[in-house]
Amino acid sequence: MGFTLLDYAVLFSYLIATAVLGTLLGRGQKNIEDYFLGGKNMPWWAISVSIVATETSTLTFIGAPSIAYTGDLTFLQIAGGYLIGKILVSFVLIPGYFRGQIQSAYEVLNVRFGSSVRAFSAILFQVTRTLADGVRLFATALVLSVVTQMSDVWTIVIIGLVTIFYTFYGGMTAVVWNDVIQLAIYLIGAIIAFFMILERIPGGWEEVVHIAAPEAKLQFLDLSWDLSLPYTLWAGLIGGAFLTFATHGADQMMVQRYLACGTPRKSQIALIVSGVIVFFQFLLFLVIGVLLYAFYHHVPLGRELDQIDRIFPIFIVEQMPPGVSGLVIAAIFAAAMSTLSSSLNSLASSSVNDFYRPYFVPNASDKHYLMISRTLTLGWGILLILVSLLARNWGEVLPIGLTIASVTMGAVLGIFLLGLLPGRAVQGAGLAGMASGLAVMIWINQLPDIAWPWYVFIGTTVTFCVGAALTCFGRRSDAKG
Repeated sequence: MGFTLLDYAVLFSYLIATAVLGTLLGRGQKNIEDYFLGGKNMPWWAISVSIVATETSTLTFIGAPSIAYTGDLTFLQIAGGYLIGKILVSFVLIPGYFRGQIQSAYEVLNVRFGSSVRAFSAILFQVTRTLADGVRLFATALVLSVVTQMSDVWTIVIIGLVTIFYTFYGGMTAVVWNDVIQLAIYLIGAIIAFFMILERIPGGWEEVVHIAAPEAKLQFLDLSWDLSLPYTLWAGLIGGAFLTFATHGADQMMVQRYLACGTPRKSQIALIVSGVIVFFQFLLFLVIGVLLYAFYHHVPLGRELDQIDRIFPIFIVEQMPPGVSGLVIAAIFAAAMSTLSSSLNSLASSSVNDFYRPYFVPNASDKHYLMISRTLTLGWGILLILVSLLARNWGEVLPIGLTIASVTMGAVLGIFLLGLLPGRAVQGAGLAGMASGLAVMIWINQLPDIAWPWYVFIGTTVTFCVGAALTCFGRRSDAKG
């Protein structure tokens, strides 16, 4: 059918409304607590929805269906691990973020270890967010390039600039409330797509089962202990739990949301509820992938795909009626912009609270820090656009995006867990543990025998064990001295 004038009208109306809302929500901000934490009085349910919207980027919207299209439903095991990881974050790490007045997750490490560990952790976070979210921005550009036939360079720039605009003005308040709207839009879009694909398959669900079951596409459990396989029960429950433990417990993008709730209990409820929603959301997108496989079994594409991630966008554009295509494409934009806006706000927050304020200008006015925060939001936005342009040849988007976070976040989670040990913390031991964990993960990433879901678990274990051993050795040396 193609993308019609009505579809363009729906899409651009959404983009304009998003930018206007961000500007309106930014009014009345007086300091960086307002800008980065929404005044610490955001409702828990809105924060829960924002967490879901942030972690469910375009990688999920177009990546999860492509995984099921070429494989099966075993990615659900990872989603089960995500829920376990969120429960761990809720009870192990969240209470510590509400001891004292902090605005950055890494301020906790400064108190426990010292400024060097704090700075190293913040830098790892910034590198991870920049690379991983550059991939997410490119994933959305892929969709728009399929729809409009525009170069993906231009689509990256358009998406980036709209997101920068509303995040620049609105801060965390605009991010959260836009996330609420964006989650509603892309869930509605996904549900509409689900029923439209199903309706177009002769024989409906029975035919889907008839086609998918013999090829094991409805399989959701894999009990293999093969470490090279990414979607096994053990990789999902252990690896997925540690990945989420890291990305939701030691990542400024998520910690900001907990602080914005105002209390530990509200934060814990928001996070656990988000885990349940995400599990069923992954189920929806994976089943869409199976439906697409059944549909194209009856209606062959007629051409080879250069990237399998294009399969869902192609169906949206070619098979859905005018207006509905625009809504679903707007949903994909919503998924991307919710993650990108959160990333910009958290990167700016870490830059101000972990570097600018403690090292460069410690005693400036609220107005000055607010101005610097907005300037850094703009700067990080431009950098993310540049990184996404480089990500165009990195491969299949969902595994790549998750692998980037998995390589670095184990070292960050390991140092947070090391900080929970009783007794005096040793900064040198902490830094050595993080360096060891990071070095091991860079090496392991080159090996074909270990899949990415295990990365955070391994990185965390190495960081914690090396740091704990050196801490114990340091204490014994001090005692002998």
